Amino acid sequence: MSFVFIPFPQLYLKITEASWFEWNPKLVANLAASLDKQEQCDESESLISDSIAKLQSRERELALFYCELVTSHSKHGSNRGFDCSLARLDQLLRSSSSVYVKKQGYKAMASGLAEMGRVKEAEELIEEMRGKGIRASQFEFRCVLYGYGRSGMFADMQRIVGKMETEGIEVDTVSSNMILSSFGARSALPEMATWLQKMRTLRIPCSIRTYNSVLNSCPTITSMMQSSASSNGFPISIQELVNNVTEAEAVLVGQLVESEVLNETMNWNASEAKLDLHGMHSSSAYVIILQWMDELRERLSRGDGVIPAEVVVVCGSGKHSSVRGQSPVKRLVKEIVVRTGSPLRIDRKNTGCFIAKGKVVKEWLC
Repeated sequence: MSFVFIPFPQLYLKITEASWFEWNPKLVANLAASLDKQEQCDESESLISDSIAKLQSRERELALFYCELVTSHSKHGSNRGFDCSLARLDQLLRSSSSVYVKKQGYKAMASGLAEMGRVKEAEELIEEMRGKGIRASQFEFRCVLYGYGRSGMFADMQRIVGKMETEGIEVDTVSSNMILSSFGARSALPEMATWLQKMRTLRIPCSIRTYNSVLNSCPTITSMMQSSASSNGFPISIQELVNNVTEAEAVLVGQLVESEVLNETMNWNASEAKLDLHGMHSSSAYVIILQWMDELRERLSRGDGVIPAEVVVVCGSGKHSSVRGQSPVKRLVKEIVVRTGSPLRIDRKNTGCFIAKGKVVKEWLC
């Protein structure tokens, strides 16, 4: 059987002729940006011009298309395409009287400029909004904050945090994770510890992503995860872990285990005690499992405590892993099960779970 290769622009045009086709601004914008990145500028401009002609009388839809163009070009890192799209959107915003159009446009511009590394311009955009009577939202501030953070400009990042606090813009878990990720990318572990302490003081909740950002930045722990299969393994208790990492990493682990993330990832009732590891990277799953084992021991040791009928650890089967069907978290859980002599076994009905009877687990732990 032979196949005929059809260039993507032609394939797209062919698809548009189908009866089921529905025009999508995001798809068209992404295709235009992709063509521009491949230096097929004429094809890209033709696609954009056709779309503009289609939407010329519908300002909101045209504005959203320009927003998608700015976003797509910034993600492709296309300077020429980004500047052209930014100019188109800016011109539309200046002539529009719609507050909705202006707000959506400024969001796309701030995000795009920050993504392109032009963070100072993104910050100036917030001042421009203020001058036009439009209050910048949490979204624009986050774009600028993370833009400075990714660039390692921590003083400016902290300055934006101060602006947010002054203007009553909430510095929440998402913003905090951006800050922690920025510190982690530069191996600034003491700064991460300081921010985690601030989160605790301000009662900003940690999340699974907080664990991921912090623990992926701990070189000793990530090294343990990478080399466990070819070595004597890793510590199998929180205390042992703390004793085998650097002082800076030990402080971070201590701050994480004081958060409520474990309680949010586990259920406990008469029918089952379930720990759900979905969304966790290997380092996060590792620390959470060690915490969970301590928590299980404490709860099952209580004389008047509930003993769940089953104990379940949900780790997934690797459907969303970089190599489909190979779950690093499942491999990690299996190693911990073997090394600790845990009665947990892979569930025959669901290979993405480990399961055991509650009474058997109590006998093992207590």
